[in-house]
Amino acid sequence: MNILFRLMMVSIMVIVVGRSSYAQGEAAVPFLLLAPDSRAGGIGESGAGLADNSAAIFWNPAGIAFQTGTELSITHSNWLPQFQLDLFYDYLTYRQYIEDISGSITASITYMNFGEFVRTGADSPEPLGTFRSFDAALTLGYATKIADDWGLGFNARLIHSRLSDQPTEQEQGTGVATSVSFDIGMMWRPSSLDIPLLGDVGDKFSIGFNLSNLGPKIYYIDQAQADPIPTNFRLGFGFNFFKDEYNSLIGTLDFSKLLVSRHTEISNGDTTNVSDDFYEAIFTAWGDQPMSEELRDIVTSGGLEYWYGKPGDFLFALRWGYFYEDPSYGNRKFMTFGAGIRYDIYGFDFSYISAAEENHPLSDTLRFSVLIGWGAVADNTRGLPRGI
Repeated sequence: MNILFRLMMVSIMVIVVGRSSYAQGEAAVPFLLLAPDSRAGGIGESGAGLADNSAAIFWNPAGIAFQTGTELSITHSNWLPQFQLDLFYDYLTYRQYIEDISGSITASITYMNFGEFVRTGADSPEPLGTFRSFDAALTLGYATKIADDWGLGFNARLIHSRLSDQPTEQEQGTGVATSVSFDIGMMWRPSSLDIPLLGDVGDKFSIGFNLSNLGPKIYYIDQAQADPIPTNFRLGFGFNFFKDEYNSLIGTLDFSKLLVSRHTEISNGDTTNVSDDFYEAIFTAWGDQPMSEELRDIVTSGGLEYWYGKPGDFLFALRWGYFYEDPSYGNRKFMTFGAGIRYDIYGFDFSYISAAEENHPLSDTLRFSVLIGWGAVADNTRGLPRGI
């Protein structure tokens, strides 16, 4: 098994993560874009405007600025079940509020397993051994309030990608790559906001954005063949439609866009496909196509979450969502369903993807999450402990 086959594996991941066929290889390490937790997975893979548990590390780290106490969670999912391959990912999160620093510290580990493969030589199909391939990321962060209604969050991330344990005969690289990235997010949760016809929606409405995976290109062979990592912009909204002593209905809506820009350069008659560095692409990716095409390149997702029960005792949730991507830019369209329970400091969530297309690789994808949260202060917005 040589590194070229491993890169083909990543291309499959890129297509499924959400790029059209013409954009294969647009960004490396696409596992960084996978919706990692079951709760958000059940509401259409949205969460930048909600972001009220430890999975906000992924969706919008600024949401953690409004959370107190401590939370630990882990999610597991077998990925692309239609392929019947040994693909799975795990996502571990931790957050803790520290009064002395007026904010929370966070950490997460993302692990994407590609399975075990047989290595062969260039001239013979005879097995030479086996190896395992995986992608992993370690994220550390900090979030704090910069005003009563505003939160700010930062993440720093170490990325490690092991596609192969050794190169083939003619390759210079090792099949292993390491890079870094960072995220910045902001969230506004107004305590008072008058909207015509709706009245005061303060403590019911939130809006947030997250600019994630900002970092240098990553390479497996040499720097001349480096690829950008998937810098992504996400804008999200959250709204509490109603709540009473035992009931709550929450809605979410997210818009996201991959900020990777590639173009062709001609020098001395030779054509080269090059990509902008991340600090250029966050601007150029909005204008490298006609505006109508740029708008079609935006992914839309959202959902509804209904809670029943008494906070601090037993709570039960039902979730529904929808994910839409333009047919020319990946064509992912699917509904999501989910449920969750909370009892005392413990919680359990699961989500399910139902794609309209027959034999879609994402169909029947299940995510399972378990969490423990303690020491939280009551959330006046939802009547639930923050982060639970």
